[in-house]
Order: sequence, then C-alpha cells, then structure tokens
Amino acid sequence: MPIIKSAKKRMRQDQKRRERNRAIQRRTKTISGKLSELIHEKKTEEAKKKLPEVIAVIDKVASKGIWHKNKAAREKSKLMKRLTK
Repeated sequence: MPIIKSAKKRMRQDQKRRERNRAIQRRTKTISGKLSELIHEKKTEEAKKKLPEVIAVIDKVASKGIWHKNKAAREKSKLMKRLTK
C-alpha cells in the first residue's frame, strides 16, 4: 500500500480508470459479438444496419485510447470482411 498522499490518489484514479475502461471494453466486445452472430446466422440485412453502430463504438474506444488505433482498424476490417463474404 502506498504511504505518500499523491501515490494514494494515483491508486484511486487508476482504479476508476480501470473500471471505466473494462466497462467500455465489455460493451465493445458484446456489440461486436452480436454483429458476428448476425453474420453467422446469415441475417445480412440486420447486420448491415448494425454495422455503423458497431464501427462508431470501435472508433470511440480507439479515440479514448482504450484500444490502439491499429487494433480498432483491424477489428473493423475483420467485421466488414465477414459481412461481405
């Protein structure tokens, strides 16, 4: 445990950020997983409607620095590739 006041504050901040980041990551995984299920079930019309929403969430995660921009691009590319197959 930290003894210095600033280290204690830093620990509290880190914990808040970790919880916030995990929640955002869970949301992103859930929403992209639902899109993958739609693609797998051959419901392309529904998947095409859902795709912009998923891309927006992925872009937001990348802009906040939770995911690296290259990872976000890779995930978007992967989803679009599956949808066009």
